[in-house]
Amino acid sequence: MQSMSDYYSAVQLRADRWSALREKLVHLEREPQGRRAKAAHAEAQKLFGSLAIVERYWAFPGMAAFEHIRRQFEAGHLSEATYSVTRVNRALTTGAYRRRKIPLEQGILDEDQEEDALLPPDARALTKPYFEVMIVDDVNEHQERWLKSNMLSMRRSEDAFTYEPVVVPSLQDALIGVLFNHNIQAIIVRPGLRLESEVELAILTRYLNRAGGAEEIEDIPPEDYGPELCRLIAKVRPELDAYLVTDRSVEDIAGLDLGICRRVFYNQEDFMELHLNILRGVQARFKTPFFTALKEYSKQPTGVFHAMPISRGKSITRSHWIQDMGAFYGPNIFLAETSATSGGLDSLLEPHGPIKEAQELAARAFGAKQTFFATNGTSTCNKIVVQALVRPGDIVLVDRDCHKSHHYGMVLAGANVRYLDSYPLNEYSMYGAVPLKEIKHHLLKLKAAGKLDRVRMLLLTNCTFDGIVYNVERVMEECLAIKPDLIFLWDEAWFAFARFGPTYRQRTGMNAANNLRERLRSPEHAKAHAKQVEKLQDADEATLIKTRLIPPPNARVRVYTTQSTHKTLTSLRQGSMIHVNDQDFKGEVEASFQEAYMTHTSTSPNYQIIASLDVGRRQVELEGFEFVQRQVEAAMAMRRAISTHPLLQKYFKVLTAGDMIPEEHRESGVESYYDPEQGWTDIWNCWEKDEFVLDATRVTLAVGGTGWDGDTFKTQVLMDKYGIQINKTSRNTVLFMTNIGTTRSSVAYLIEVLVEIAKELDDRLDDASKMERLAFERRVKNLMQDLPPLPDFSHFHEAFCADPDTGEGDIRTPFFLAYDENNCDYLDLQGGIEAEMDKGREVVSASFIIPYPPGFPILVPGQVVSREILAFMRALDVNEIHGYRADLGLRVFTDEALAKQLETLATAAE
Repeated sequence: MQSMSDYYSAVQLRADRWSALREKLVHLEREPQGRRAKAAHAEAQKLFGSLAIVERYWAFPGMAAFEHIRRQFEAGHLSEATYSVTRVNRALTTGAYRRRKIPLEQGILDEDQEEDALLPPDARALTKPYFEVMIVDDVNEHQERWLKSNMLSMRRSEDAFTYEPVVVPSLQDALIGVLFNHNIQAIIVRPGLRLESEVELAILTRYLNRAGGAEEIEDIPPEDYGPELCRLIAKVRPELDAYLVTDRSVEDIAGLDLGICRRVFYNQEDFMELHLNILRGVQARFKTPFFTALKEYSKQPTGVFHAMPISRGKSITRSHWIQDMGAFYGPNIFLAETSATSGGLDSLLEPHGPIKEAQELAARAFGAKQTFFATNGTSTCNKIVVQALVRPGDIVLVDRDCHKSHHYGMVLAGANVRYLDSYPLNEYSMYGAVPLKEIKHHLLKLKAAGKLDRVRMLLLTNCTFDGIVYNVERVMEECLAIKPDLIFLWDEAWFAFARFGPTYRQRTGMNAANNLRERLRSPEHAKAHAKQVEKLQDADEATLIKTRLIPPPNARVRVYTTQSTHKTLTSLRQGSMIHVNDQDFKGEVEASFQEAYMTHTSTSPNYQIIASLDVGRRQVELEGFEFVQRQVEAAMAMRRAISTHPLLQKYFKVLTAGDMIPEEHRESGVESYYDPEQGWTDIWNCWEKDEFVLDATRVTLAVGGTGWDGDTFKTQVLMDKYGIQINKTSRNTVLFMTNIGTTRSSVAYLIEVLVEIAKELDDRLDDASKMERLAFERRVKNLMQDLPPLPDFSHFHEAFCADPDTGEGDIRTPFFLAYDENNCDYLDLQGGIEAEMDKGREVVSASFIIPYPPGFPILVPGQVVSREILAFMRALDVNEIHGYRADLGLRVFTDEALAKQLETLATAAE
């Protein structure tokens, strides 16, 4: 039986324990005197014991029913206990307990037992959504029954939702409960709660740490337990609603931070008012303004006299040749298709109705001040933000291996780009992320050159495709200490889910922005800043880089994040969001942002995508916590299965944090978040302190030991042979990403496939000749040892770089200079370029060169081609290199074009 440390969430532990308990009891009932009966009985007792720790936090089956089942087992009534456990297990698996009361005792007629099966989606859509309400109060059994009875008696047939109460006695139990139980949507905090849980905290420390740590709550005075609980829950599950019942005066409560508390009830037991508030709070998150408006529009009888023949499905239903399209998609998608912005709908470009409301709800959900929907992907979101904020000549610090849309955005904005180099992982042919000392070094260099006023933005990818996550808050606070009005754009295309996991949330742009805004206002921060300014008055650059800098209290928090909702949450393809937390947005940016939004957004946006963004937001506010837990759990199961399988270890390796993050950037010293012997590490400390952490949902698998490079393994093995789809590879790795839709069956299938591949390799090598074996070993060595070093950014040619000391370059000018064919030439990659370099010529790229993988530019317009870049390009064995034509060679600028551009620069300088 796996220990609790093997699980990231209590949800999966609980499911596995109930399933294992059913198996043991079935075995005992079938063979009560069998050879393994004694061992099975002991294992069942142990399972009951481990379930007793977590069952108190769920409404179904409830502790009373659980203890009754355990007493049946201990009394030897195996038939009754087995029946009850089987019903519980099945109800938990199918979700039947969410729809109706589940009888657990034999002999009770259950006419609805067939409903225990999983219902199809259309049937499930007709059922009332179910949730659970946690009541926090230290009461005896009689008082607990009274509380539950009063709450349940308030339920009415016209209620939109149904819920069950679960009672816990203490502040610690409440924190554990909201982390264990994803069904909880509301918390009622009563004045009788105590501080400490009776549960063995050594087992649950990891969960309490995510809620702020056991030490943080030890010194709370008893009268503040209730308000403090509301604040602490806001830290881990800010989407929930809390209701505080108190006997304290209004004056005492008014000045306290009540976190997620929606309403305070004073000395009253008004259960109906409480009931109505609970439903109203859940309804506020359940609401989908645009999706609802679109559904209503689809029901209206209308005459279509606008520019879309497909609207209402008329062009399909009247056709003799495309009926299969209508049959495939169904009628609703066409009934909801329109180019109208009236009739209850709204305009994405000028929202004032349901789209505007949907965007406001999304801002609330993701912790932003403003949120904007996009229907053509995060590539467009990135260009919108850059164009809205960056003016020609502004200096922007950009991580060089960011998505190509950022580079094109710099062209459009006319920015002067200072590229930042990420640390390389040469042995796996991938880059990590940009160290903070690298960012500070360039900012301080620009400050020394008197250019800090031109520095506009820092643009970084968080998290990277490979799962490297920045310490977002620390990066921003130290950069603001150097330039207090610096704008930050965090590309979180692959990180939209992070808001809904307590560990992940702390490293998101919006969460860090809110934390910074709060901290900068505090008197303690002002004192700390003044003290540091005095201490560092004459400090040199080396000292400033080594020191954790404190931003001034008047620093402006200006943060933007772009998220591909469709990549990690529920949305149709290309559904994305821009989240804004900018103190100067209203006064400085709003007009330019609107112009940039108009520039890049279609005047005919897809309403289905907008509706899916609205629904995706509803989902994560109500069940994002559960789904993210399951996502991480699936990735953990994958890591554990591969790391512990003796055959898989021969050919594959799951890369750990220690493999992907150099030791100097892991202050915690933790090398792996999961160890086969010890289970999960307490990663909260890593995520709180380390400069970089690894997103556990990205499982990077080194496959060089198979003799296949990453691209071949992806296309010819995984996809063509087994139908397994993945996005990214490097020369010797493939990346598996779990998401909120990943099932345990999918993980099991992947493991089966990898085992089958390993067995086939074993068989092939077993039958191989000596020469075939040597050839295999050479391929493995070539993939795992003889790897070309990843090149750093070289530099811009002086024709496009006014100041080589600080190194920022103009990529807009060379981009458009290359439009004239007379300015360009082609040089052969295999000999021509090197021959020109040997003559002393600076070979300058005339276009973006983007190999897939890794998928970012290794050359940009105006960049000098270095011998390191040339060696890397020659070593690439990928099929796609955007911007490069193998039949012609590399497109470069002629010497004449460069000389002419230098003359233009000199004239402009005069």
